[in-house]
Amino acid sequence: MFPARLTEGYHSFLGGRLPHERERYEELAKNGQHPEIMVIGCGDSRVAPETIFDADPGEIFVIRNIANLVPPCEPDAVTSFHGTSAAIEFGVNALKVKHIVVLGHAKCGGVAAYANHAAPLTKPDFIGKWMSQIAPVAERVGPPTEDREGWIQRLEWGVVEYSLNNLMTFPAVREAVEKGTLELHGAYFGVATGLLFIRDRATGRFAPL
Repeated sequence: MFPARLTEGYHSFLGGRLPHERERYEELAKNGQHPEIMVIGCGDSRVAPETIFDADPGEIFVIRNIANLVPPCEPDAVTSFHGTSAAIEFGVNALKVKHIVVLGHAKCGGVAAYANHAAPLTKPDFIGKWMSQIAPVAERVGPPTEDREGWIQRLEWGVVEYSLNNLMTFPAVREAVEKGTLELHGAYFGVATGLLFIRDRATGRFAPL
């Protein structure tokens, strides 16, 4: 049976928001989507970009995966499937977005799994293999300290920087950034506080917006 919560939510949308935004949906259906912003976020159910940024339909092109990771561009790896890379390619080359925001967050389960050497959930260990990307991040951050919570937060911040650096390995991204038609941004959401932190490009530090 289809989840009751989704059925109820859809009926609420059908009788509430849809009538007020019908013209917008009709325009989006007719003319297609033209978002200027792409957000690369975590799949965590507590960190929905559309909710955090109070976005309307068609405003944000969203990519979500475990721990908001952007792998490096690997054009020659023809035997692999690259969902995140494909979405970046579409957003930059087809939609011509003007901004890409890598949105990290507090209490990230993927980062915690890496930090705590969590046991695989399945034999293939898809999570472990995916999160192994942040090994160089952990090396730069250094070993755990007495302030373990602070250490994990630095890992979470480091993942945002890692993803921003990897975005620049995509030729189309680099070209657009160098031409000044695309800007890259790092952000970090505090789940408990609701505070949004923005990464300073010059210093690499995160400060409240």
